[in-house]
Amino acid sequence: MRKDQRSMKEESKKMQSPCLEEVSQGCLHGCCPSPFLNQHEPQTKASKPRNSSAACRRDFASKTTSSIFPNTQFTNHESLPSMQDSFAEFTKAYPQYSDTYRVDQIRSREYYHLSFSDHTCLDYLGIGLFSYSQLQKQECPKYRIASSSFPVPPESPPPVLDIPFFGVSYKPGNLKTQLLHGGVASEFESVIRKRIMSFLNVSENDYSMVFTANKTSAFKLVAESYPFQSNRKLLTVYDYESEAIEAMSNSSEKNGAKVMSAEFSWPRLRLQSSKLRNMLVSKEKKKKKKRRGLFVFPLHSRMTGARYPYLWMSIAEENGWHVLIDSCALGPKDMDSFGLSLFRPDFLICSFYKVFGENPSGFACLFAKKSTIPVLETSSTSGIIGLIPSQKLFRAVTESPGTDTEVENLASQSGRIEKGKTTYEIQHAEIVEKLKGIEMSEVSESDKGIEMECRGLDEVDSLGLVTISNRARCLINWLVSALLKLQHPNTNGTPLVRIYGPKVKFDRGPAIAFNVFDWKGEKIEPVLVQKLADRSNISLSYGFLHHIWFADKYQEEKEKVIERRNNEADGNKGKDKSDMGIAVVTAALGFLANFQDIYKLWAFIAQFLDADFVEKERW
Repeated sequence: MRKDQRSMKEESKKMQSPCLEEVSQGCLHGCCPSPFLNQHEPQTKASKPRNSSAACRRDFASKTTSSIFPNTQFTNHESLPSMQDSFAEFTKAYPQYSDTYRVDQIRSREYYHLSFSDHTCLDYLGIGLFSYSQLQKQECPKYRIASSSFPVPPESPPPVLDIPFFGVSYKPGNLKTQLLHGGVASEFESVIRKRIMSFLNVSENDYSMVFTANKTSAFKLVAESYPFQSNRKLLTVYDYESEAIEAMSNSSEKNGAKVMSAEFSWPRLRLQSSKLRNMLVSKEKKKKKKRRGLFVFPLHSRMTGARYPYLWMSIAEENGWHVLIDSCALGPKDMDSFGLSLFRPDFLICSFYKVFGENPSGFACLFAKKSTIPVLETSSTSGIIGLIPSQKLFRAVTESPGTDTEVENLASQSGRIEKGKTTYEIQHAEIVEKLKGIEMSEVSESDKGIEMECRGLDEVDSLGLVTISNRARCLINWLVSALLKLQHPNTNGTPLVRIYGPKVKFDRGPAIAFNVFDWKGEKIEPVLVQKLADRSNISLSYGFLHHIWFADKYQEEKEKVIERRNNEADGNKGKDKSDMGIAVVTAALGFLANFQDIYKLWAFIAQFLDADFVEKERW
């Protein structure tokens, strides 16, 4: 095992370019600058010897541990230090956090509804939120647009309509044809495509792209078009249950694929490198040119925040695998450090959820390398979409004689908008009627539409990789440290929270998977924690960790922590290994997250130190 780990490290050093090594080890204090940074980021310090990067990483972890409430355990939520005092200690531990002030400026200028509504959004990664200023400038004078991501300000009238910024039309045909020849695309769609490819540093000379309805559609499209009859295997690397991956696996199996998955070692959920290598490496060297199948690789876990070495892509490619990169969990500028000039996956999938509009709330993008497209099969598929500007949507509504059917296609389903403690229900029929009455003059101007749709990307570009990454690193590691300081009173050191995956770590991702336990050591259901968080204006998610491998010495612990997935639809499957795992609460920090957000979550979780808290909230 040790020999295998040594060989992995040696091979990693050989195959990882100096550029990518510096990116992966970028230092909080600027001692390890990255060659992939935004060209507008100032470089104020000369580069230091490369060994200083390792020292920076060690120093970061030790300083976090020693600076965040040292030698302190909190046993009562009322004994927590105030947010002001905590922030003062936070900035002492992470002095470079102040360099990220431009994020706060963008948040206060473009997303001030987050502070105004006192709402904490910790249920998305990447860009995710649509700005309030965009909504204001897109809205019509008669009808105020409401966003699902914020309550309408108290002084505003009750919302009456949620107007889409763009619509989608499903394109017939198959994935291969769309990638090879494209189709009729509006100017709006073409500009958005070019802007996205530029934002992700994807070359139009090397890749073709299609829009898909969502992330799941993108994965399913690949599964339905990939030649599993000849390239038999599908190998995935996910420590959590994913609807998209499940859909892909089901479609692949129907097409003849053998579905395999990497495993993760308990208790730290580290990738089982020796097992993954055995699945990737071909034992038949003479048949090296034959393609073995499709390797689906996320650059990090969207639940635990674990990051995975890029080396695995190269090992897969060398051993005859096509490689699909899932970049949906990446931060908004993480593709800058990916280096598509060095690693060129056959497929790339990314998601723009809630970025380009509220209704619909976004879309996904599927990129395919042009040299790989001929390998795909010509099969009937669904899920490819085209983008339609809002003006055309409303023109169709106001000018078409067949109003009822077309209007209903544009109308969203019943919506729920909150204003303070008041909830407004927007019924489907109401929206249909109001859509019929809107004149084109009441809709946003077309010449500004595309510019406004891309505004979120422009804001992220202006910040750059270093600013966004350093900010997230400080916030997520403080949150991890603070949660581990919560301990039940009058017990023998029983912790309130258990964190799964990496804890305090320099290069962990901005996501955390955890569970809350009562004073008897019993887990509080993640769904209940999420519901109580909603009541406190905190948006969390919950998920299911799986593919966990336990060594013999952890077998007793395995019996305590592993549970069966609660899925009635699969009730007749028996004891399927894939149904076993751990249900968890998850929190993710987008690029707009600030210290107030993570402090608010910490203070909320601390309330579970009160043995009667859950019962009180239920009443």
